[in-house]
Amino acid sequence: MNLDRIRAIDTHVHIQVDDSGHFGASQEQREAMDRYFGSSEPPRTIDETAEYYRERELMAVVFTVDATTNSGHRPNSIDDIAAGAARNADTLIAFGSVDPLQGEAAIEELRRQAGELGVKGFKFHPTVQGFDPSAPEFIPLFSAIEELDLPIVVHTGQTGVGAGVPGGLGLRLGLSNPMLLDDVAARHPGLRIILAHPSVPWQDEAISIATHKANVWIDLSGWSPKYFSPALVRATRTYLKHKMLFGSDFPAITPDRWLRDFAGLELPEDVQRLVLKENAVKLLGLDAGSAA
Repeated sequence: MNLDRIRAIDTHVHIQVDDSGHFGASQEQREAMDRYFGSSEPPRTIDETAEYYRERELMAVVFTVDATTNSGHRPNSIDDIAAGAARNADTLIAFGSVDPLQGEAAIEELRRQAGELGVKGFKFHPTVQGFDPSAPEFIPLFSAIEELDLPIVVHTGQTGVGAGVPGGLGLRLGLSNPMLLDDVAARHPGLRIILAHPSVPWQDEAISIATHKANVWIDLSGWSPKYFSPALVRATRTYLKHKMLFGSDFPAITPDRWLRDFAGLELPEDVQRLVLKENAVKLLGLDAGSAA
């Protein structure tokens, strides 16, 4: 890993399909997402994703979501993602994912992913996975990750999964209210928590949590920066500039579009450096393992 050659670090990238051709989301979920975002990006394997980011001199944190219990659909292979990130360590950083509804088995699995696969964090999506992260039953899960000293990225706000479908495929947006993660941050002060996305309709709540809790960050993925609320832009420019992270939500939004629209905010150069690269380097501990 040579950070000097990297322009920016995209902290929110989905791998949709594994090497066997299995998709991590059902066809109905994928179609709803494509309609919601208007995306025409083809699904990419882990190696294809690495090449896409390498060509742009970007790094990417990559993951899938294990929502087996709630969706009845198993994820694409996390082992493939970890192995692919190891093959492309100059460009990719693998996060794991476990199904919180599987209890002790989820804890055993996250320890396997950290120990055997070497994942550098974990991804959760409370709405898709169907769990309330503030519920006491998930304290052992988050305690185990805290003990491993690995960060988590957790979806917040509305989602394109199930959007425009009657009943939203049964998915509940309220499970992704960032205030539920305030409980997690308070209970687990050693756990680094990334609130994924501008948390519409709870943007002010997310800003408040990141301001109050030293162990909470915000990734700016899933929205074009030109649609950011004035409050979010102001926080990014000033008092939360050390807490904001570049994320695209690729393939829903391309890093090319996100970076172009972010430049349009005309933020100070020091803020741009922090958001695009330096905050992620510090949060993920990349400076300790990078080449000179």
